[in-house]
Amino acid sequence: MSTRINVTVNGTKYDHRIEPRLLLVQYLRDVLRLTGTHVGCDTTGCGACTIHVNGKATKSCTLLAVQADGYEIMTIEGLSQNGELHPLQEAFNECHGLQCGFCTPGMIMAALNLLQYNPQPTEEEIRVALEGNLCRCTGYHNIIKSVQYAAQKMKKEVAV
Repeated sequence: MSTRINVTVNGTKYDHRIEPRLLLVQYLRDVLRLTGTHVGCDTTGCGACTIHVNGKATKSCTLLAVQADGYEIMTIEGLSQNGELHPLQEAFNECHGLQCGFCTPGMIMAALNLLQYNPQPTEEEIRVALEGNLCRCTGYHNIIKSVQYAAQKMKKEVAV
């Protein structure tokens, strides 16, 4: 038995029949072939699967795809526009926040959620916002610097 879902992912509308037990992260990776969203723990503990659902950071490894029916989803692939990196993507590159890269998409999506609601966070606020995202390389210092860099760049872009 399959269920029909309609979702908008990175601005593109999709209509698929899927198994009701299919996790959203599997739908994104296996059906839509958007492999930037990673599967780390399958228990929401690591945050590697963080995406935005209706504008809010969501861990896609414990959400069924059918629960996202009718929603707008943004993955890491939807961040860059017209070939230009999003300031957070640029910041992770410039500040060496990438490291092995496994946690990076989830970190960036969680950081984007923070900056949408708090454009000038303190270091402590960044650390709290990212506490649900684990870096296996344990290099949080450069990840924090990356978010601070992006916040400054986004502030300048708004001022222009």
